[in-house]
Amino acid sequence: MRDGGRRGAPTAAVSTGQVVQQPISLRGPLDAQVAVPAPPRQQARHAAPRQTVRPGAGVPPVVRPSAVAQEEPYRLDSGDRLRIVVFGQDNLSRTYAVDGGGYISMPLIGAVRARGLTTFELERRIAAKLRAGYVKDPKVSVEVQDYRPFFILGEVRRPGQFPYVNGMSVRTAVAIAGGYSERARKTRVKLTRRVNGHEVTFWVPENYPVRPGDTVYVTERFF
Repeated sequence: MRDGGRRGAPTAAVSTGQVVQQPISLRGPLDAQVAVPAPPRQQARHAAPRQTVRPGAGVPPVVRPSAVAQEEPYRLDSGDRLRIVVFGQDNLSRTYAVDGGGYISMPLIGAVRARGLTTFELERRIAAKLRAGYVKDPKVSVEVQDYRPFFILGEVRRPGQFPYVNGMSVRTAVAIAGGYSERARKTRVKLTRRVNGHEVTFWVPENYPVRPGDTVYVTERFF
């Protein structure tokens, strides 16, 4: 259709029935601006190789005391001195020390592993060995005569190894070591303990119980 002899701009119809004017670009392809990507940056030829560092490498684990199983009853280890009685066998009844390998050495039966056992479990092990051709129906009693020592290190006046006192706490251990130094952190200390054959380290308050073989470490305060 002509409108006063003038040619209108091309139109495009949409589904709504309205007519929308769309201008037609007469620019050629050479007029378009083309974005040329920048060349990738070259890495240094002699860049240092990347190193993978495991988190916490070389640092002992620190866990909460609630996560540490309280071993009950007491389990034997190196440094414990045991009073062993075999009823009716005076030559076997005496005091034995658990050596560095975790063994005691008895007449007739030789080395018996004690590390990690309770006194009751050691009684049964000794009785089983004696029953195998040495003593008929042996009756064995095992008691801890002297517990293995504990260790206290860090900010105390006399760090070192000390005899264990039954029922002692961190506060008792610090007192045995001469008390805190002037730079000591007194609110809590690190304690390392062997649990189920593995050593674990955790923070504890002053009233936390210390067990034979524990290592107490008093850290330095920073203010």
